[in-house]
Amino acid sequence: MKSMASTQNTAFCRPEAFVRADKRNFAGFCGLGNHGKVRERLVVKANVGGYKGVDMINGRKVNGVVPNIDLGTRGIDLVKKSSSAAFNVHDPVQSWLLGRFVEDRFVYRQTFVIRSYEIGPDKTATMETLMNLLQETALNHVTSSGLAGNGFGATREMSLRKLIWVVTRIHVQVEKYSSWGDVVEIDTWVDAAGKNGMRRDWIIRDSNSQTIITRATSTWVIMNRETRRLSKIPDEVKKEVQPFYLDRMSIPTVDSDGEKIDKLTDETADRIRSGLAPRWSDMDANQHVNNVKYIGWILESVPIDVLEHYNLTSMTLEYRRECRQSNVLESLTRVMKSQTAENTKNGVNNDREELESTHLLRMQATDKAEIVRARSVWQSKHERT
Repeated sequence: MKSMASTQNTAFCRPEAFVRADKRNFAGFCGLGNHGKVRERLVVKANVGGYKGVDMINGRKVNGVVPNIDLGTRGIDLVKKSSSAAFNVHDPVQSWLLGRFVEDRFVYRQTFVIRSYEIGPDKTATMETLMNLLQETALNHVTSSGLAGNGFGATREMSLRKLIWVVTRIHVQVEKYSSWGDVVEIDTWVDAAGKNGMRRDWIIRDSNSQTIITRATSTWVIMNRETRRLSKIPDEVKKEVQPFYLDRMSIPTVDSDGEKIDKLTDETADRIRSGLAPRWSDMDANQHVNNVKYIGWILESVPIDVLEHYNLTSMTLEYRRECRQSNVLESLTRVMKSQTAENTKNGVNNDREELESTHLLRMQATDKAEIVRARSVWQSKHERT
């Protein structure tokens, strides 16, 4: 029996591999054209005998499962614009994985492919996936700007002063969730939020149609990494970030869900899920629970019939306190019919039932300290008859 190491050519299909590379005796990309469609595969060559391939022929799988993605002319152009040279495995990460600046460097743009492990039971990206992509784009924005210090998204002047950014509020509106293999394009930019905060906005487009499918806005403040206390933005930090400020909102203020989120209690909550313990893998580089992780815990107390039959179309999170690995949490949810369910939207009657939920994550300890308050809007997957 031949060992796996004896394979001469092994092809790993990658739906995100859009760039044609030269044929060389190391890992590279090669394209297969078929009726205007582009399929790419990563080829790894060894120097010992035997051959076994994983490939697509005329759109049909030979071995393995590969999504059939039509990037179209625009998808190919996006990649060509994002890299000035052909991709190979020895290029710096920034030349391929990171995005690029547009609009006179005020807007940072990055392209992603929705992976198989980023979709949920309905085969579309989850709210957690979207939030992770927003966070990734924001961090790469700081890195590509040349401002990054040695902290997680912190600028050089912030790193010198042991300061970090922390999010206090984020609001996301989803028109459509992408499916496995879809290519999305994310734009992000920043602006001042009062005297001591920063606002970061995003929009997500379907790369093929260029339709905006998600909008998000957030507010950030500065915290001392060691004392864990909030801090004013030093003048030196303001000088770093102000050249990137753009007076533009992805969501108009009137539509950004600025209403107060009521605090849930044992008496007002419909469901309470206890014993939620952060894991080591839930911690981020700033030594606290990554803000995206809270969404999963919030959904733990949402009734299963809501999760199965409704789409999460809007979510607002207000972060009130840090969470560490040693904390044990409780998730509370109350579900009610949306007050706007019978209203019209953009002059078109809403023909799907809507629900509105209020959420609370709190410490399970005696003090029941609040971690996150949240509100969500859910739209039925089925039209009303």
